[in-house]
Order: sequence, then C-alpha cells, then structure tokens
Amino acid sequence: MEQKLMGVFAPISTPFTGDGRVDYEGLAKNVKRYAAAGLKGYLALGSNGENKSLSNQEKLLVLETIVQNKDESQTVMSGCIFESTAESIEMGKEMCRRGADFLTLLPPCYFKKQMTDDVLLRYFSDVADAVSVPCLVYNAPQYAGGVGLSPKLIRRCADHPNIVGVKDSSTGNMENILFAVQDKPDFTVMAGSVNNFFTAMTMGGAGGVLSLANSFPEITVELYRLLVERNYAQAIALNTRLLEINRAIGGAGGVAAVKAAMDMNGLAGGDPRLPLLPLTAEQKGALEVKLKAFGLLNDAEKSH
Repeated sequence: MEQKLMGVFAPISTPFTGDGRVDYEGLAKNVKRYAAAGLKGYLALGSNGENKSLSNQEKLLVLETIVQNKDESQTVMSGCIFESTAESIEMGKEMCRRGADFLTLLPPCYFKKQMTDDVLLRYFSDVADAVSVPCLVYNAPQYAGGVGLSPKLIRRCADHPNIVGVKDSSTGNMENILFAVQDKPDFTVMAGSVNNFFTAMTMGGAGGVLSLANSFPEITVELYRLLVERNYAQAIALNTRLLEINRAIGGAGGVAAVKAAMDMNGLAGGDPRLPLLPLTAEQKGALEVKLKAFGLLNDAEKSH
C-alpha cells in the first residue's frame, strides 16, 4: 500500500479553454508528459484542480481523462470534497468506478463550529466504510474554511482499516503528525507542499503532493531521488532552490500563477475559471523573468 504512495504526485491542474470549458485534450497531453517526467502519480480534483469550480459531471470526466492517459504504473488519488456524508459517499463510489486508486477526504467546513474531532472522525469513518478504495484524510485548513485536523484526530483515523494515510498541507504540523502516528507503520504521511516536503521525507514520510510538480515536475522528482538516496548535501541545496521557485510561483499568484508557469513551460495551463482571475500581462512578464533567472525556461530543460 505505502509503495503506491511513495514518490512525487502532481495535484494536477484542470486546464480550461478560452471560453471557460474544461480542456480535456490539454489535460490528457499534460498527463502523458508528467508520466515521462517520472511522477509517481496524481491528485485529481484538489485545490490546484479547482475542485469547487467544477460540476460533479466535470469532476468525473476529469478523473476519467487522467486515469485513461496515465502510465499503468502510476497511482491516482481523487479529491472527494463535499459537505455532506451522503454526497461524499455517492460521489466517492462514482470515483471508485472510474478508476481512482485512493480518495482524499477534506473535512466539511460550512458548519465550522460543529466540526469537532468526534464529528470529523465519524465523517471520515462513514465515507471510508462505504467506498471500495482506501482513503487518505486531507489536512488543509486554508482550503477547508479554517477546519484543520489535530494530530490526535489523525491518530484516531489511523486506527480505521480503510484510512491509510494523511496528506498534510498545513503549516508547522508535519513533525507532530509524524510523531502521533509513529506506532502505525502502515499509515502513510505525505507532504502537501514543497514547504514541508523535506521535513516529511527526512522523518519518515512517504512522498509529497507538490504544486510545483504541475509546472516543473522533473526538479521535484530529482529532489525526491536525492532524499531517498540520502544525498543530503545536494538535497539541501536543491530544496532551497525549490522553495524559492515555489514562492515565486504559487506563493504570490496561487492557481493563476501555477497555470501561467505551466504555459511558459509548454504545458496546458490556461486561465483559471471565474471568479478566479488570470495574471495580468505585467504579472506574467515578471514571473517569466524570475523563472528564466532560475534557469527553468531553457529549451534544453523542457521535455516535450
């Protein structure tokens, strides 16, 4: 189980056409290029995939496109992100039928004050009981209305036979999460950002779901390789570089900047879906200057 989650995953972006429709052809091309770059797999329908901007039908078609175009060795996690247990189960079952290997479950947040550890444990457990593939809980309070998962709750989730891991995109919690589940060696901890990837990998994490892999997958795979080989001198240097690149892209411009960087590197990025706005021409120009300064837009580094 853990081997399927060991490596770098792209929280894959959903490209759109100029008139706002999902660009399934562009998505398929992205998946094929990512496979050649050595990515372990994908998180479909996460925040980078603009989950909340897609209809349920579009979500399932996006997932199908990813599954149909991935390499057979790659793993697909699907973001099952809904407010009610009933809809999460209904859509989770559909995602299983369409080839998802794992589901990632973000906590409901509309009734934030009622989202206690007991309520969230019941939610995660009910969904995990009902679906046919393993589940990971997803700790990302910035995308869940401020609802985070405590290390104590994650440890309780680890006792469920069909909750097999956690993706942590929060700030400053990776060490506490790893300590909380240290007696559960089969429970997988994954970094949800370049910002906590190095910590996760050096303390026993399995891999990472890294936004930077959408734009520049090869360098994220290289950092993983260096860490697995315990080549820490080179890993520290590359990690510092990746943190700077990540800050230049997603740190300031979010999804719009990630997509702009994808376009600059020959991938299908496009504009985000409204109400999110694309970068302005001035912002794109400034981003391109930064990426060229990092040596990321040289023809020799592209892998078309």
